[in-house]
Amino acid sequence: MELGIYTFGELTDDAQTPAERVRDLLEEIELADQVGLDVFGVGEHHRPDFIISAPAVVLAAAAVRTKNIRLTSAVSVLSSDDPIRVFQQFATVDLLSNGRAEIMAGRGSFIESFPLFGYDLKDYDELFSEKLAHLLDIRAHPAELGVYPVPQQPTLPVWVAVGGTPESAQRAGALGLPMALAIIGGMPERFAPFAEIHRQAALEAGFDPPPPLSINSHGLVADTSQAAADEAYPALKMMMDRIGRERGWGPLERPTFDASRTLRGASFVGSPQEVIEKILFQHEIFKHRRFLVQFSVGTLPHKAIMRSIELFGTEVAPVVRRELAGVKESLRIP
Repeated sequence: MELGIYTFGELTDDAQTPAERVRDLLEEIELADQVGLDVFGVGEHHRPDFIISAPAVVLAAAAVRTKNIRLTSAVSVLSSDDPIRVFQQFATVDLLSNGRAEIMAGRGSFIESFPLFGYDLKDYDELFSEKLAHLLDIRAHPAELGVYPVPQQPTLPVWVAVGGTPESAQRAGALGLPMALAIIGGMPERFAPFAEIHRQAALEAGFDPPPPLSINSHGLVADTSQAAADEAYPALKMMMDRIGRERGWGPLERPTFDASRTLRGASFVGSPQEVIEKILFQHEIFKHRRFLVQFSVGTLPHKAIMRSIELFGTEVAPVVRRELAGVKESLRIP
């Protein structure tokens, strides 16, 4: 299993400047590379409480400061972007990183980019379908279409991020694309049908073995379970309550948060052993080939995030890899 981290570059601490947060983020990516993690993803938002609106720029900076870790968007909001420019930007990251770039394309969980770039929200799904098809055409024949630079990798990996609609899972599978499934609430086993829809659609379209699945979730690793919970909860509550006020959710309460930390909950907040057990538990459900965790849900102290990355890379990842070493399932990333 590939193990990694993703972030949206949260900036909810008024005492921290955007420049400081960007510098901290690059240190986090460097450390993830040094402790042997496989993937680091940065997401795209166009809001004051997030600093990353241009994922490729951040990843380009990270490319020259890292050696092995794969660098991906998480996500690129393709519906409101230009597929040619997205491909060119990530092809450039691929060259800078010596072949470590990926694109994770999605429709985004926020809508600010649509009016910002002059798109009508009613075209939300149609725009994504059309632009994803265009991106895949470019990926197949960039030079023939006059799109430069050409990436170092023969085929630039493209994942599709899915938030929870069967149609999105079916589309990703039918296109033979790997799927990143976000599970940030509820009981994870309820999402198992999406994984099956993705696999079955891929097989029916002739993609055998089917492309891999990634599970993307919230979490934080600390030396003890209590330390992880006490560190993560205030920041998570602040962020989720802020978004909840926009979307009509009730406030996050501690019992709900604690329930999400249990084995059958969605979040990976705990000690290294708890996180190991939960990754392995979910692997029994999904048979996924990649797991990405978001530590910075709300602004956490940089020191806490760095410690979480260290523990994830040095204590969690080796055990998970060892336990799953005997799993004979092809990892094919188109």
